Amino acid sequence: MSKTALLFAGQGAQFVGMGNDLAAQYPTARALFDRANSALGYDLASICFNGPDAELLKTEHAQPGIYLVSWVAFQILRERVPTLKFQATAGLSLGEFTALTAAGVMDFEDGLGVVKLRGRAMQEACETTHGAMAAIIGLDEIATRELCAQADVELANLNCPGQLVISGESDKISIACELAKSRGAKRALPLPVAGAYHSRLMASAQPQLHASLAAIPLNLPAVTVVSNVTALPHGVASEIHARLVQQVTASVRWEESIRHLLAQGFTRFIELGPGTALTGFMKRIDKTVQVLNVSDVASLELTVAALSTESSAATQRDT
Repeated sequence: MSKTALLFAGQGAQFVGMGNDLAAQYPTARALFDRANSALGYDLASICFNGPDAELLKTEHAQPGIYLVSWVAFQILRERVPTLKFQATAGLSLGEFTALTAAGVMDFEDGLGVVKLRGRAMQEACETTHGAMAAIIGLDEIATRELCAQADVELANLNCPGQLVISGESDKISIACELAKSRGAKRALPLPVAGAYHSRLMASAQPQLHASLAAIPLNLPAVTVVSNVTALPHGVASEIHARLVQQVTASVRWEESIRHLLAQGFTRFIELGPGTALTGFMKRIDKTVQVLNVSDVASLELTVAALSTESSAATQRDT
């Protein structure tokens, strides 16, 4: 029987209109948006649905918005496929909070509140520093670490073969991009982000996140949840707390996280939330596994059809 892992989108996946068609078609989705608005005390749903883009791009809105839309996608998939079973979850950076919520570590409103605070704290860190990020395409990890050391920037994301992201002070990122090109990188592209995520420039956000997590109950995961920091499963509540705080300045070891799941026999991955970035990463990590996604009504229908077809085939084999 296939082992299924759920993958949750991270910051950068947001787009104006995300979740709108799900809310329009499914009362459960609309109710979740309303619950989120009530819990937050402002109309996050309207920012997700209508923007403007400049407002949605703000870290303080993008992070709870992506968490919310990802959670809605998860709940609607469960509603459409009541027999859905999964044995692990993982999320890219911010998405790790949704992954932990899906595994029962925190409840929806608690997770939303923590993510709101995390987004605001990181926004403040962005505003008090001069940070930037860039994607390095076509260099391996060793070469990228060497240029990071030379330019005094940090390796922020190890997403998939040939795609790494660096983070640090803006002028140093410019130097690092030139170094990357001189060393054979196919591209070194500055990213349209507000600051230097997953670098030491985000350290000022950590005390607030630490306090916020300390104020909510954290349960043992009901299924495996892979940590961005270690690329291994989370453990007890105190460890989860520590890893989530550490994650703000640590590298996101996404490729390693996925390879851990592959080594454990996972053959089906379902991306939940806006966009299809994780699906793209998966295709570069392992083309042989099944990858589905739920971002909107159209992708939901395709995923439901794929899961229903497999379920019917399994039933026929058993009879």
